[in-house]
Amino acid sequence: MTATLDTPIAPALGLHTDLTNEDYHSDKTSLSSSGARKLLPPSCPAKFRYEQDHPQPASKTFDYGNAAHKLVLGNGPDLEVVPGARWDTSKAKGHLAEIRERGGIPLKEHEMQMVKDMAAAIRRHPLGAALLDPAYGAPEQSGFWIDEASGIRCRVRFDWLPSHQGGRLIIPDYKTTTDASNRAMEKDIEKYGYNQQADWYENGARALGLGDQNAELLLIAQEKKPPYLVNVIGITLGSRVIAGAKNRHAIETFAECASTGHWPGYADDEPNYLELPGYAEARDKELYLS
Repeated sequence: MTATLDTPIAPALGLHTDLTNEDYHSDKTSLSSSGARKLLPPSCPAKFRYEQDHPQPASKTFDYGNAAHKLVLGNGPDLEVVPGARWDTSKAKGHLAEIRERGGIPLKEHEMQMVKDMAAAIRRHPLGAALLDPAYGAPEQSGFWIDEASGIRCRVRFDWLPSHQGGRLIIPDYKTTTDASNRAMEKDIEKYGYNQQADWYENGARALGLGDQNAELLLIAQEKKPPYLVNVIGITLGSRVIAGAKNRHAIETFAECASTGHWPGYADDEPNYLELPGYAEARDKELYLS
C-alpha cells in the first residue's frame, strides 16, 4: 500500500513505548485482539469491516472506563469536570464538543469523584496495587508483529507492562465492570472473549520477545460502584487453548478477506438452517410431542 496524505504510515514492527492511542488504532493493515473477536460469530467480517471504517462515537460507558484507566494507569485522555447539573443547554453542548474535539473526556463532579475513588481502591488492593506499581512498570505500550503462519500484521496495546521483562512475564489488564464476582466474570469471559484476549496478548508478548515463553495475562476487574471491589482473575489453560483455536480461525479469516476484498455477512450464498434453542426444544417436545 502506498502512503498518501490520507493513509497513515503503519508503525514499525516491534514494541513502541510512546505511540499514541490514535496512531495505534489508525493502523488498518493489522489485526488486533478486539478485531479478531469481531470477525467471529456471533459477529461477522462485514461488521468488523464496517466498524473499522466507521469508528464508534463516545458513550458514557466508554467514558467511565477510559477515565478510570487514566487515573489508575496514569495514561490516557485528559479529564475535565464540567460544572452544572444540566448538559442539554446550547452552552453546555458547545463546551462538551470542545472537550471531545481536543480528545478529552467531560465528567460531572460526582463522576470525577467516582473514578478517583476507584483509583484509590486499586491502590489499597494488595495484588492489584503490586501489579500496577508505577515504580516497576509503564502503561499503554503497543506492539506489532508478523504472524508467521499467515503473513499478516498483528498488533496489541498492553494496558501495562512491567519494567523488568526477563523470566516469566505477567501482563495486567484493567477492566471496569458492574459485577466483578467470580460468577459474573466467568460470564464476561465468554461474552467479551477475554480468554481470546489472554491468548492474543500472551502470543504477542512472545512474538515481541518479552519475557520467556510463559507469559500470562491477568485481568484486574473493578466494580464501578462503592466499595469499588477488585478481583484479579487468571484464565484457565483449557479456556486459553480454545481461545487459541478461535484466534487462529480469526487470523485466517482476516487474511482471506483482506486478500479477496470480500467481507461476508451472516449468509451470502445460501440460507442458514437454525434449530430451536435447546431449552425451548426440550420444553416443546414435552408439551406437544409426548
